[in-house]
Amino acid sequence: MKTESTVQDGILSVRLSGDLIGSPDTQQLLQTVDQHLGEDIRHCAVDLSGIRYINSTGIGVLVSLLTKFRSRGGELVLINPADHPRKMLALTKLNAIFSIADDEQSAAQQLKAAN
Repeated sequence: MKTESTVQDGILSVRLSGDLIGSPDTQQLLQTVDQHLGEDIRHCAVDLSGIRYINSTGIGVLVSLLTKFRSRGGELVLINPADHPRKMLALTKLNAIFSIADDEQSAAQQLKAAN
């Protein structure tokens, strides 16, 4: 899995590509998020459009990220999940827990409204 992250207007944007299956890259993602949380970033947008496959460990990572932000009074939005991640979110009924946006602009609007 490949991870790219940027911070703009107080929102951590994370773009993931490849397979979200709990590889060592997953630990790097969690450490990156923890670092930004230490910088008082409370909102996160995770772009899943480049994720081909997600397993239960990957779902657990997304839930962990959501918990990290919500426990600090923030929010996390998933952006445009590809077909397989979208099906897994529906299958696990987590599509009712996560906010999902079609694009980065919609995600930013949802996060700003969450303040």
